[in-house]
Amino acid sequence: MLNTPVNDSSHPVPWQRELARAITDPRVLLRRLKLSDSGFNLDASLDFPLRVPESFVSRMEKGNARDPLLLQVLPQGQELGSMPGYRLDPVGDLESMVVPGVIHKYAGRVLLVAGSRCAVHCRYCFRRHFSYAEANPMKDVWKRALGYISSDETVSEVILSGGDPLLLADSRLQDLMTRLEQIPHLRRVRIHTRLPVVLPSRVDEALLRWLDRGRLQKVVVIHANHPNELDKDVRLALRKMAVTDVVLLNQSVLLKGINDRAEILSDLSEKLFSAGVLPYYLHLLDKVRGAAHFEVGEKQALLLMESVCNQLPGYLVPRLVREPEGASAKQLVGVFCPSR
Repeated sequence: MLNTPVNDSSHPVPWQRELARAITDPRVLLRRLKLSDSGFNLDASLDFPLRVPESFVSRMEKGNARDPLLLQVLPQGQELGSMPGYRLDPVGDLESMVVPGVIHKYAGRVLLVAGSRCAVHCRYCFRRHFSYAEANPMKDVWKRALGYISSDETVSEVILSGGDPLLLADSRLQDLMTRLEQIPHLRRVRIHTRLPVVLPSRVDEALLRWLDRGRLQKVVVIHANHPNELDKDVRLALRKMAVTDVVLLNQSVLLKGINDRAEILSDLSEKLFSAGVLPYYLHLLDKVRGAAHFEVGEKQALLLMESVCNQLPGYLVPRLVREPEGASAKQLVGVFCPSR
């Protein structure tokens, strides 16, 4: 993955400068948090490097080796083992890629890999081994990708994913959106992004203007796993997005030792909703190689959801889902708050 964001000009804007200062050395991160590196095996960073912005680090508790935000990003020796059933491409993205950058699994919608970079490298990421070189739609300036979408009139929604699509410069985002708006059968663009959470400075006036214009309805799906991620800067950024013409949703991943307690999940839902975001999905872990130590079993997950249902109104309870390899849709797990 590239370490330098694509800029509109030779003068990067504040969020790009902040991104360029992201921590990429695990030992620097541990020193920043007053932790010794003697108790950690950091070799996993050689295969999947650390990357975390300072704003996300500032929310971690110094001296706490089990901080839930730290555990999401710190390379660990547990990643190096091989576990049965854990694969490089656990959801079958490459098999479903119809042209470079376009993944077509679900009826009525396609996923467009809009970029290969992320502001933060999450250790449980199901695309941590993804071959972005094979999925680069920008090699021909979107021509083949948009040609495929134009040719299939059953497609009404394009999902921008990656990497993180909001790491594209505003000019490239606008160029892509202009081209999508010229496809008459499209109704919506869904943007999957972690940037408003890990780099809230990305939600600047230029992005807000971009979100508020155009004929296509925009759905922004953010990714927060723990209530500690939602500090005042993140909540402000989310509230700014919530007053534009977008629908704001959140998806989380159920992670052992991070958010596998009902009170944590309930608090996360409450804080999201107060910032204008509706809880959407809680994913069972995708079985990507290197992430087995994060897995929460289905039986425990169902017990957690039962408890969450007893604590929250139904509209604040995310749907527990899994995504089996090759499936034509995500699969709901269990029954959710039927009487609420």
